[in-house]
Amino acid sequence: MEEKILAGIRNSGFSLDWLAGHFPELSGLKEVPQNPEYHGEGDVYRHTEMVCRELVNLPEWLELEAAEQELLFLAAAFHDIGKAACTKQEDGKWVSPKHTIVGEKDFRRLAYRNAECFGMTFWQRETAAKLIRFHGLPVWFLTKRRVEFDLLKAAESIPLRLLYLLSKADVRGRIAESEGRMEEHVELFADYAKELNLWEKPYVFANPFTKYQYFHKEGLWQGAELFDDTEFDVILMSGLPLSGKDTWIEENGKGMPVISLDGIREELGVPPAKGTGRVVQIATERAREYLRRKEPFIWNATNLVRETRQKLTGLFAGYGAHVCILYLEVPYRELLARNQKRARHIPEHVLEEMIGKLEIPASWEGYEVRWMVS
Repeated sequence: MEEKILAGIRNSGFSLDWLAGHFPELSGLKEVPQNPEYHGEGDVYRHTEMVCRELVNLPEWLELEAAEQELLFLAAAFHDIGKAACTKQEDGKWVSPKHTIVGEKDFRRLAYRNAECFGMTFWQRETAAKLIRFHGLPVWFLTKRRVEFDLLKAAESIPLRLLYLLSKADVRGRIAESEGRMEEHVELFADYAKELNLWEKPYVFANPFTKYQYFHKEGLWQGAELFDDTEFDVILMSGLPLSGKDTWIEENGKGMPVISLDGIREELGVPPAKGTGRVVQIATERAREYLRRKEPFIWNATNLVRETRQKLTGLFAGYGAHVCILYLEVPYRELLARNQKRARHIPEHVLEEMIGKLEIPASWEGYEVRWMVS
């Protein structure tokens, strides 16, 4: 396909059928049923058609920049892609639990593996992925235990004004008795986001330390100003294998000690798929030694999953460390080429599984988060 996806969306007249003609993942949504109580229109593809049509008919659509229109339409087309894997019957009803979480990962994997076709920047890809992840938030935000917290977290990843439009189209693009009530919630979401100064950009915290504490401790007001008492630096590496973490450390590590999970495996003679618990235990013990001495170090591992990163960040921060998460990414084709040159290359199915579970570090995860994307 020579024409890039975003340009093709516009040249096709914002056509879902045009997109589905290039991505069978979308066409497959015609086979995915939905609960008629919330989706009387029928299957997921039919719903997606209606959402895309409602989106381009919104009055606010004409106020968007061309690039925003293209990206928002792309997110609308893929917003329910996760339902293909998540839809099942429970108590005689069709449900799709966690389809937004799965949808974000499915879209990211598709866009990453087909980067030449999509022709998007890293941030365009991630904005679309996060719109997919959070598209249900405006409808359900009032049911959340910490309403402001969830809005502030979402605003770290995407402009809430775009999320509002996607959710509004999602609500209108269906046949359901609760449609009116859901749209009221979406409008309340917009009011709340504007009141919190989140409509255009993320919340501006007093300092990075306060921001980190807000997202990791309950009960802290976002307008607080805390004194930064961190005493030393810890760098937490993140990224797929072969993304250049070792090279970055060699060129930029400034002689800091490195705790490398791969290095410990080599020391012990442990193969990649075995002994993970023991390797992590040894790495953690070594980290605690540096932490007790308040000595800077680098933790070098893939750290693809947010839960893993947050456990480590919490441990390091608990000792007074200023934690910087450094994410590295190279294009998919480059990743495969490097793997072929590697003496002990990673089986392709293993690499694909890792791409599938990848969660890009969010800006709230550490005191500092940096993304180095080639």
